[in-house]
Amino acid sequence: MDIQKLTNTVEELLAPGKGILAADESSGTIKRRFDSIGVESTEENRRDYREMLFRAPGVSEYISGVILFDETLRQNGADGTPLSKVLTDRGMVPGIKVDKGTQAIPGSPGELMTEGLDGLRDRLNEYAGLGARFAKWRAVITIGDSIPTSRCLDVNAHALARYAALCQEAGIVPIVEPEVLMDGEHDIDRCDEVNEATLREVFAQLSRQGVALEGMLLKPSMVLSGNKASDRACAEEVGEKTVGCFMRSVPAAMPGVVFLSGGQADDEAIVNLNAVNLRAAQVGAPWVLSYSYGRALQAAPLKAWSGQAANVEAAQQAFHRRAMLSSAARQGAYVPEMEKELTGV
Repeated sequence: MDIQKLTNTVEELLAPGKGILAADESSGTIKRRFDSIGVESTEENRRDYREMLFRAPGVSEYISGVILFDETLRQNGADGTPLSKVLTDRGMVPGIKVDKGTQAIPGSPGELMTEGLDGLRDRLNEYAGLGARFAKWRAVITIGDSIPTSRCLDVNAHALARYAALCQEAGIVPIVEPEVLMDGEHDIDRCDEVNEATLREVFAQLSRQGVALEGMLLKPSMVLSGNKASDRACAEEVGEKTVGCFMRSVPAAMPGVVFLSGGQADDEAIVNLNAVNLRAAQVGAPWVLSYSYGRALQAAPLKAWSGQAANVEAAQQAFHRRAMLSSAARQGAYVPEMEKELTGV
């Protein structure tokens, strides 16, 4: 393990005012998003859409790295330049999603485990040769009646830790993503309880697998009320609960947290990230708290683009706006008036 190489990449990804774009949608997910705007999900259209985001003027001020799907890492841009080089030339670090999706846990109804460890060592070495310097593996934790079970937490945390160890062996920074889904009617206290249990198990397994905490990043959920809860918690409470949960369960040696947006609306993800950073500053939290957003950064530019070459500039401007607002929230400097200032409303 080259720890200096890993920590250098971590520092780049956590650069002040910047976060990560998650552009690693699976074939099925991006098809659904393209269907929503009436665009066929062909390889060329997927390439054009993602290249449009990567080349958006000024976004490298707010985006430090981009998580890619396997197809994208292997693609060239319209001018023949590898998309990984498009990113590095613009000061953004290429990353890669390496998990193979989820399957049901045997004997555990309603719970999922993530697959993809078979052959991962060889894939990581190949991805490193293609320019990837960090990776991501997502585990899914569902809150429901009598779940998550300890079996679910153990299976998923163990896989995350084995993935992380293999990444570091290959010189690739692992982003460890234990996503506690916000689907359901649970209140914020139940989410807090599940997040803490999940994080404690994840870091216990990371320790057992010999993962160097200073050479990794955490991509967790915020502590939120369920999306169907009758009385959803406000942003201030989200900030308090999230930071409190992390102070109890995340080691200080782990340098940075890059939150997922996890089904939150664009503005909700930004307001809550801002509240988390304000609370972290109040209590002196030891980590950088940034973002690794997919839909929260892409929903607006996707709609503006709608598959039309004539809309590229408008879509890039929409992406730039969302990235700028996310950057402000990452610094605890977001105020709602910024939305109006940027749109001219």
